[in-house]
Amino acid sequence: MSYNHVVVWLDHREAHVFHFDSESTRMEAIKTRSNQLHLHHKRGSVGSGKLGGNADYLREVMDAVQADNEILVVGPGSAKNELVDYIGTHDLHIANKIIGVETVDHPTDGQLLAFAKKYFLKADMMRKVHADAKYDH
Repeated sequence: MSYNHVVVWLDHREAHVFHFDSESTRMEAIKTRSNQLHLHHKRGSVGSGKLGGNADYLREVMDAVQADNEILVVGPGSAKNELVDYIGTHDLHIANKIIGVETVDHPTDGQLLAFAKKYFLKADMMRKVHADAKYDH
């Protein structure tokens, strides 16, 4: 089923994916199968301090959002940017549906959904303002 909006909260271990529209919401959780832990960069050391992204995990998250119209990606660390980069490299159609990337710590599922609804409402209002201004000239 296709939904209008989806928000993905993820870190390097799991993703919470909420598909929603004005009438319904569906949530799914995706966990990495990798045993690797995220490393932290230490000052003065060589390298980025990052482990290579878990491609199977990122692909699974990307596949979970492919049918939705607008995508918001959030999370506490670098995993959200790794997902956006992965999608940009592997599927430009999905990449073009990403309307925002935000840092969000560890909200409850209810807090995450409320944040996403507010975010998309603001984005919808901004698009309407820009469309109205376009026709005023």
